[in-house]
Amino acid sequence: MSLQSACVNRSRVGLWSQLIEVGSGLAFSWFLLTSLQPDSLHHTSAVNLRRFIGCAVREFTFQAKKPGCGGLHITTDACWGRCETWEKPVLDPPYIESYQRVCTYNESRMVTVKLPNCQPNVDPLYTYPVALRCDCAVCLTSTTECITSV
Repeated sequence: MSLQSACVNRSRVGLWSQLIEVGSGLAFSWFLLTSLQPDSLHHTSAVNLRRFIGCAVREFTFQAKKPGCGGLHITTDACWGRCETWEKPVLDPPYIESYQRVCTYNESRMVTVKLPNCQPNVDPLYTYPVALRCDCAVCLTSTTECITSV
C-alpha cells in the first residue's frame, strides 16, 4: 500500500511540507517556501544529507511575492529532514496501525520585511517564519494542515 502525506504550515509565506514514504519505512519531509527553486539551496554541510535521519534547521532561499509589489529574495531557516514513519496491517478496524511523524517547527520567530516597488494601495509588509528549532513530531491540525491519501 502506498501512502503519501502532505503537511502545510499555516503561515503567511505558505510554507509547504511534502511527505513521501520511502521503502526503508522512513518518511522524507521537505519544507519548501513560496517559489523555492532547486538551485536556490545555497547551504552546504559536512553532513551527508542523503543518509541523515532526523529533523534539522536548514537554510533556504525563496522569493517573497505579493500582488502589486515587486519580489524580494529572502534567505531564512526552515525545517528539513526524514522522520521515522511506518504502517502495518491489522485484523481489526481501521485495519492499519501506523506511526507517523513529520519534520516540523518546534520553535520559530516571525520576521517582517518591506517589499519593493509596491503600488500605493498595497501594504508592502511581508511576514515569514524563521525556524529556531525543528523536531520529528505528530502533525498537529491546530497549526498545520495534515493531508493523507492512500
